[in-house]
Amino acid sequence: MDARKTRLDEKQALSIVSDVDEIYVSKGKNVVHIDLRHEKPGKEALSALLLGPTGNLRAPTLKKGRTLVVGFDPVTYEKLFA
Repeated sequence: MDARKTRLDEKQALSIVSDVDEIYVSKGKNVVHIDLRHEKPGKEALSALLLGPTGNLRAPTLKKGRTLVVGFDPVTYEKLFA
């Protein structure tokens, strides 16, 4: 799914999280890694990470297996997709 073409609102974006074990979120030069097997962030915390200023899922967003990657960070992409 292409988050730039298919807009997902908060409810839809949070439903994706139920199918993953890890989330990597790139914001600027920072990467936040959440291991959902050990951490249980609240809905507001997840929404703040996943949604852009329009209230839709940020792009690019990729899902590989049980890992969700939001935003672009070359080091994270190399680690997960190489």
